[in-house]
Amino acid sequence: QVQLVESGGGLVQPGGSLRLSCAASGSISSVDTMGWYRQAPGEERELVATITTGGTTNCADSVKGRFTISRDNAKNTVSLQMNSLKPGDTAVYYCNLVQILTDGTVYRYWGQGTQVTVSS
Repeated sequence: QVQLVESGGGLVQPGGSLRLSCAASGSISSVDTMGWYRQAPGEERELVATITTGGTTNCADSVKGRFTISRDNAKNTVSLQMNSLKPGDTAVYYCNLVQILTDGTVYRYWGQGTQVTVSS
């Protein structure tokens, strides 16, 4: 089992910045992709950004140029720097980890979520 603990959410004014962090613990091995998803009220969960072990990133068009994802493979942490925040970024942000074992089994883990609210 893998546990993910997020931190860094909160209330920020439009145009402001926040940094989310996620730390993985437990039976950590064969970690592949880590990333962030978000879910606004009444909406489906959507991808924000992901990063592979090799550092390849994938970001939603809506956050490109504003959000930056980074990762520390040695510490099994992933961070999301969010700049120029907009009210539309308001959502619960979830950390995600994909584990691919040597036999090909894929596990996907989720954090408990952290609220980000962008409002004046």
